[in-house]
Amino acid sequence: MSHRNRTFYRSSMVVGFMLLFVAAMCWSADDTKQQTDMDKRIDASAHVLNEIMATPDKAIPDKVMRDAKCVAVVPSMVKVALGFGGSHGKGVATCRTDMGWSAPAPITITGGSWGLQIGGQAVDLVMIITNDQGMQHLLANKFKLGADASVAAGPVGRNTGADTDWKMKAEVLSYSRTRGVFAGIDLSGSSITQDKDETRVLYGHFVPFEEILNGKVTATSSSQPFLAAVGKYAGQAHAANANPGE
Repeated sequence: MSHRNRTFYRSSMVVGFMLLFVAAMCWSADDTKQQTDMDKRIDASAHVLNEIMATPDKAIPDKVMRDAKCVAVVPSMVKVALGFGGSHGKGVATCRTDMGWSAPAPITITGGSWGLQIGGQAVDLVMIITNDQGMQHLLANKFKLGADASVAAGPVGRNTGADTDWKMKAEVLSYSRTRGVFAGIDLSGSSITQDKDETRVLYGHFVPFEEILNGKVTATSSSQPFLAAVGKYAGQAHAANANPGE
């Protein structure tokens, strides 16, 4: 190999290594951004639950929270209505286990018609899964509210007694907060699925809904604010399998 060729070969290798290094830095920055976004979503979910429960006359009844099988929160869901309406949002869910509350599972909710209103607005959404049947639907990775699982607007008023037959009326009780107004909401037609991409970001690899929500996954340290908020109002401490050192 001539001197010129050797020089060209070495230069090409240097350029190649530099390109690989830049690409690796870009991938790392992208992963960090995603992780930051996921952490923000968990923190926002805890914030929504704490704010809603801090207003006794408008909060979710204590009995509903104490008897909840699972709790899902979707902060700042986008509600868009033009003719028929629709919605899309991302949040997290946790279920009660023998060891406490499970590590959070990232979820996505889409679809549904909420009335004829032109325009869009951000909605904070809380869903309470009331019984084992509703929990099984959630564990299935994807289900449609109003079809696979019955859903109803939940009773409001933290210090008031919930209807005696609310458990029989719906597997999922739903609540929303829009511009400071908090009330039950009908989510019939909306679909809930596992957010697979964000699951990979949060846990480093894909983990099925069922494993996460059955308490088989160790919660990350960033999950603690949300789990602590759920445990505070649902009458049970945050997940015992959480690893603060992660």
